[in-house]
Amino acid sequence: MAKKITDSQLIGELGEAAVRKRFLSMGFQFDLRGRLEAGIDGIAEIMIEGEPTARMIAVQVKSTRAGTYTSETDSGFSYLLNSKDLYYWRTSNLPVILVLYRESDETLFWRPISSQPGVEQRRVTFDKATDALDKAAVDRLAQLTVPKNGFGYYVPPLGGGETALVNLLPIVLPTEMFVASTPLDSKRAIAKLHDQDDPTRFDWTIKGGTFWSFHDPREAVTSAIVDLDQVEAIETCLLAFHEDIDEQHNFAFLLRQTLQHQMRDDLAWDKEGKLFYIRALHENQGRTFHYQSAKNKTHADVVTVAMQPKDPQKVSYVRHHAFVPKFEGMLDQWFLMVSPTYHFTTNGFHRHSHPHALLSGKKRLDNNASLRGQLIMWHRLLSLRDQEQSGLFASEDDGEPPILRFEAPPEIDLPTTVPEDAWGKPKTKIEEPDNQVGLLFDEV
Repeated sequence: MAKKITDSQLIGELGEAAVRKRFLSMGFQFDLRGRLEAGIDGIAEIMIEGEPTARMIAVQVKSTRAGTYTSETDSGFSYLLNSKDLYYWRTSNLPVILVLYRESDETLFWRPISSQPGVEQRRVTFDKATDALDKAAVDRLAQLTVPKNGFGYYVPPLGGGETALVNLLPIVLPTEMFVASTPLDSKRAIAKLHDQDDPTRFDWTIKGGTFWSFHDPREAVTSAIVDLDQVEAIETCLLAFHEDIDEQHNFAFLLRQTLQHQMRDDLAWDKEGKLFYIRALHENQGRTFHYQSAKNKTHADVVTVAMQPKDPQKVSYVRHHAFVPKFEGMLDQWFLMVSPTYHFTTNGFHRHSHPHALLSGKKRLDNNASLRGQLIMWHRLLSLRDQEQSGLFASEDDGEPPILRFEAPPEIDLPTTVPEDAWGKPKTKIEEPDNQVGLLFDEV
């Protein structure tokens, strides 16, 4: 019988060749492994302007001739991982990405494989707009190669410091929450709340005819959107640590809505940037937050008005301290991941139409000290009501006690210190006289 090369072998080779060509066009090196590979087809090396960096990514390629992926739409699809592959990848000392190649439309999509302990998700969701393997993915791929330690990545400590912070704030949840049936979906519920005389509140979630909240809807404006005879108080842990991933996502959304309500006097939500930023009190007016840092009393200009260089009487933009939140449940604890950033407006209230150049310029000035200082500031700001003070900035409020409480970010003792400039091009130094600690950061 004559030997025969199978179609599966052919499309596999075509996929690997397509991936190698794409990486090379992006300015990366890509080396295929031998035929003895068990789940890693090749190794990509990050290149910066043609210079190799010795930062590697393990790549597994899955190829198909044609057809549709699972649950495929114009915007995305999902892919189910093989459990043996998943176990193999999680033992890797390199970041691992999965690349899907489809010959019929020459598409290449990629997603990183999570290595976090306790995460057993086999189904990977792809977004066609953001997960294409092309030049727009270079920065995200490079971020994967930053050395990992636990749930975040290590940003070096200052000077002789050997203590690092993790950008995770442990959340102290209320012991009970409320569930109820409702005939409304979220859109109709919001419309009905707007028709009520009492102030509207949105610290709740509705999914599949079930209402969740940490406040008793029978005693709030939300009584209008639930079946009052079906309201029940249950232990928070029954839903907070549910095994179903959709229930976990719903609980995380409830946490974000609750934080937004709890901090409504001082924080605003930017839907486009998916971030919280500090509110301005008045048009074109700065705002300062005084707080206790790790050792000393200090302050931060959390809303800053920048004037035009050529016309000092005219406002150029207003910069607000901000952070991108991500709620994560790990084992038996929920955390708020805080990724500090900035939000830009024209006068303190109207979103700036071209914030990217402003953000890029400001980010270039941020070093380890400023990031560490921002994390400490956000913890102090989020927990001031927890310390029974009259609002984050001593402003008048209704005295409503906080529902979510935040503990200090965990500290980790590090055996060595890495110089700041070892992580890239030297940045402008920003003086931070605070204690010598580093920061473990998880970009989301």
